[in-house]
Amino acid sequence: MKSILTAKQMRAADQHTIETAPISAIDLMENAAAAFVAVTQALFTDKHIPILICCGTGNNGGDGLAAARLLQVAGYDSLHVWVARFSSRESDDFAMNLHRLRQTPIPVTEWLPGDGLPPITQDVIVDALLGSGLNKPLAGDWLRLARHINQSQQRVIAIDVPTGMRADGVIPDTEETVFAHDVVTFQRPKISFFFPESARAMHRFHVADIGLDETFIEQLPTGFKLIEAADVRRIYRPRKPFTHKGTYGHALIVAGSEMHMGAALLSCGGCLFSGAGRTTACIPVRGLAALNTRYPEVMYSADSALRDQWEAADAVGIGPGLGNRATQLAEVVDYPAKPLVLDADALNWLSEQPALLDRLPEGCILTPHMKEFDRLFGRHTDWWSRVQTAKEKAARYRLIIILKNRYTFIVTPEGHVLINPTGNAAMATGGMGDVLTGMLVAFLAQRYTPVEAAILACYTHGAAGDRLRADRQAVILPTQLIEQIPSTLYELTNNLDN
Repeated sequence: MKSILTAKQMRAADQHTIETAPISAIDLMENAAAAFVAVTQALFTDKHIPILICCGTGNNGGDGLAAARLLQVAGYDSLHVWVARFSSRESDDFAMNLHRLRQTPIPVTEWLPGDGLPPITQDVIVDALLGSGLNKPLAGDWLRLARHINQSQQRVIAIDVPTGMRADGVIPDTEETVFAHDVVTFQRPKISFFFPESARAMHRFHVADIGLDETFIEQLPTGFKLIEAADVRRIYRPRKPFTHKGTYGHALIVAGSEMHMGAALLSCGGCLFSGAGRTTACIPVRGLAALNTRYPEVMYSADSALRDQWEAADAVGIGPGLGNRATQLAEVVDYPAKPLVLDADALNWLSEQPALLDRLPEGCILTPHMKEFDRLFGRHTDWWSRVQTAKEKAARYRLIIILKNRYTFIVTPEGHVLINPTGNAAMATGGMGDVLTGMLVAFLAQRYTPVEAAILACYTHGAAGDRLRADRQAVILPTQLIEQIPSTLYELTNNLDN
């Protein structure tokens, strides 16, 4: 896993690299500009495309000036630079790069406070105005210029962070930013990129390595970590010769109601295809025909046999499509402690009976989406606060909270926030969470720890969706994703089978 740092910590990493590499600040800026240009070349292969580079007078502006010069060296022949002199201060590295740029034929226009801004006619705008150091809303001429850029409706590519966007902390609804289709950020994505509020400022981001000291970065204290495919390879245990169904555990899914059997079937499918040795579904008897038709591999249990099935199971999932049957939760919390996943209607019942939180087994996994989380733990107006509450509640109740999102947050009892980067908007269809619940139970039944199960399930779930999306599918159904799980797991971990 990679550490995700605050803007302040990233500046410390810059300074450490300058002091120990050794490398001068101006040369590190050159590295950043070169990394930015490499991404820009991949995005815009037409070297005749008109590009406007908008620069402030700090180090972000210095990056932009250096990028303009390197774009010209790369053969781009329609460049124009704007310098926004809305502050009396300029950094030394900005001044050096402006001096270098003036040795080229690239035209430079400087704007002072109050100056009128002409229409933007270029096809691409590079946003190098303020970068990640901003901690207050845009105002005055900066806000006017940001609005002017947005009103042009041209394609924007931002250096490090879109102007006006905070790199970490609360992102207020009222703050305006430059909207960037692409952001090229350095060494690590910013924490705020993973929060839904970032969609107001950016479409996607690219991470460019500029040679910062990785050892130093990984030693910095942070509550945020980015999950990588290497983590799945490290955790996953491939099947060995002479193993059998008992080796891979007995999973119990308590789900479904007469009107919502689909959710139970999807959970069972996620469980089966994630490798549980045996799967039992505790469902209404009227759902038995559907279960036998869809998944004859799954065993049936009536509610009256739940206690016996519970004691035989290695892991249990409760909630998808459960409806009023969720009242069973008050009963099962007194059963022997098992690795447990609570989702959907089980979470809604829990929000009505909050005293049950204290009775959940340690390591229990909750899988709320935003509304379910707020019903459980109180209304939140922003995602930063929601994640802070998740950290507090996970520690207090010794739970793992999987806060579902475009980038899902796995919050551990130790206060770590593990960010899952896989998945895509084509997966935004009802039932995807039911599949994830089944996957979690399957990995728990195979005796992975709750945190390991959460990492494996979330990453593989999203990676399966990404694999389907790569086949040019605009919409992905949960039933499609289920059947993609085994091959995705194999692709992620096949080097371990050699």
